[in-house]
Amino acid sequence: MAEDIIVKDSNGTQLHDGDSVTLIKDLKVKGTSETLKRGTLVKGIRLTDNPGEIECNTKQVKGLVLKTEFLKKA
Repeated sequence: MAEDIIVKDSNGTQLHDGDSVTLIKDLKVKGTSETLKRGTLVKGIRLTDNPGEIECNTKQVKGLVLKTEFLKKA
């Protein structure tokens, strides 16, 4: 992955691998009946090559890709 990609959350705070983020909106997970609730803490995120997305795991769903516009740094 290129190191010059800067990933920012909904507030413009820069995110790094391993950061924890909080959801700012209820999100329905495609392909499942799960809904991730607003305020859910997601730990240990992984940055992708796309500055608008991060990869993470939650208790309910593994291998999840979330858009950074729905996150804020915890």
